[in-house]
Amino acid sequence: MKNKKILITGASIAGPTLAYWLNHYGFQVVMAERATELRLGGQNLDVKGPAQEISRKMGIEEVIRARNTTEAGLRFVDGDNNTLAEFPKESALSMTQELEILRGDLVQILYDQTKDNVEYRFNEQIAGLRQTAEGLEVDFLSGRSENFDLLIAAEGIGSSTRKLLFGDEPSFNYLGLYTAYLTVARTSTDSDWARWNNAKGGIVYMIRPDNHGSARASITFTAEENQYKGLSLEAQKSALIDRISGSGWESDRLIQEIHHSSDLYFERVSQVKAPEWSKGRCAIIGDAAYCATPIAGKGTDLAMAGAYILAGELALAETYQQGFAAYEIKMRPYVEKCQKLPPGIPQLVYPQSAFGVAVLNRLFSIAGSKPVQWIISIFGKDKKVMKEEIHLLDYGHT
Repeated sequence: MKNKKILITGASIAGPTLAYWLNHYGFQVVMAERATELRLGGQNLDVKGPAQEISRKMGIEEVIRARNTTEAGLRFVDGDNNTLAEFPKESALSMTQELEILRGDLVQILYDQTKDNVEYRFNEQIAGLRQTAEGLEVDFLSGRSENFDLLIAAEGIGSSTRKLLFGDEPSFNYLGLYTAYLTVARTSTDSDWARWNNAKGGIVYMIRPDNHGSARASITFTAEENQYKGLSLEAQKSALIDRISGSGWESDRLIQEIHHSSDLYFERVSQVKAPEWSKGRCAIIGDAAYCATPIAGKGTDLAMAGAYILAGELALAETYQQGFAAYEIKMRPYVEKCQKLPPGIPQLVYPQSAFGVAVLNRLFSIAGSKPVQWIISIFGKDKKVMKEEIHLLDYGHT
């Protein structure tokens, strides 16, 4: 499988990680990204477990550490911004990890690590393709046509290349939620702590610090699956504002930010369930293949582990069919484990009534109390000593 020409689509996390390792093993790599430049927006990512191990192998762990978001931990707050419970990043109950980085910063790091050895083509998207016994004939929207040996789609949950390959075959497990992300200006209520607030009507607000002098906000709420599907950006803003108006906490502040946002992301929260990850000379990785949603907290792990394993298996294999099959055998059990959510999640965290919010806030207060924290410190898992989630074979230089 050496000296093959491989096309990757999608320059986010999975794509550049895959490009790095394929180039490392001697493949010729072309990266096609439909955006006109790197998409550097997005929220916090945690680099832990397999993602941290792969980052170490790539020599970028300390670069990631240097761009830490500075987040000290997580605070649950009520509608008046009173702290109900706080969990520093060392706590087993805190979502803040040792390596916490903005999505855009990680994308930039991966690009810088690969740009000298990988051909990046921005404003480029696949329009059609034909598989032959000798390879792939790919037509691009720019009018260019080119031959490749393999194609790997490393796009997002709405991957157009996946649809081209598999049609409507992958299914979506909708979790009953929509989520919105945006960058907001820091105010006096912001600090180095992430803040989580529940509001009636099934709304969860989060505002988290970043290392760019601003803050990152997310708004997640219950909704019917197609309630906001296919809206224009301005219609998304209007719908979001209507949904959170009068909900308290810092909703007025966020409404003003939504009006002026240039990086708003607004989408359904769905898992991707694909029965197969390859077809002929083409394969899918990352969110396009097995999105677990932000609720699982495993997106970066899945993206980087899938990329690392696929590249390594292709380098070891005598044929691409063997490489694709080995990738799926090694990754699918881990994907299925990551996509499993605890009973009642996410519904229990999104109460509709003021009474439900009060009960949930009381539970947060109990979890954050000193006696409970003491018990957790004795019996809880040490975040620095975590068991291996998936075995990452040292493929070497093959």
